[in-house]
Amino acid sequence: MLVLASKSPARNALLAGAGLEFESSPAAIDERAIEATLLGKSPEVVAMALAEAKALVVSAQRPGDLVIGADQVLALGDARFHKPVDLSEARMQLRTLRGRTHALHSGIALVRNGTMLWSGVETAKLTMREFADAELDAVLADEGEAALSSVGGYRLEGPSIRLFETISGDYFTILGLPLLVLLAALRTYADPTPKGFT
Repeated sequence: MLVLASKSPARNALLAGAGLEFESSPAAIDERAIEATLLGKSPEVVAMALAEAKALVVSAQRPGDLVIGADQVLALGDARFHKPVDLSEARMQLRTLRGRTHALHSGIALVRNGTMLWSGVETAKLTMREFADAELDAVLADEGEAALSSVGGYRLEGPSIRLFETISGDYFTILGLPLLVLLAALRTYADPTPKGFT
């Protein structure tokens, strides 16, 4: 069985959209505690470490299954952003990102029986417009609580797209699951081949 160690609606939708049969089994890890052990490390290293930790935790509960771990780190220079706890925090984060370019680093890992088969990280760069506060408030009103499900407080697949000027990188990476490199890894490392995958 192919298992996604995430409850993210976007990641689940991407795998389902690719026609893969899988189960979702969110990983119970303390992300901030793991990050604390990686102080001074690059955001790419942190994203990959979090993805690997998620896959390893779920793999321990799912012997024989092929587990996908994924996580994302948003970096603006030396600053790191996490999922906002409420819409007020989302607004503050988006005001900080306004008119600037930030990077999304999406880590991904494949684990079976506690063995790391493959891991990697993909990066996308995004530039936000110099939007007015009224535009921001309108977008957050349209997003509602969904804005809290994403690092940085926005969803590129939702109304938040109106806040952006340019994007450089893979769309799937931005959504938190670098799908093309994952599919390539499944072709190499998945044995037996997951249902729905050719």
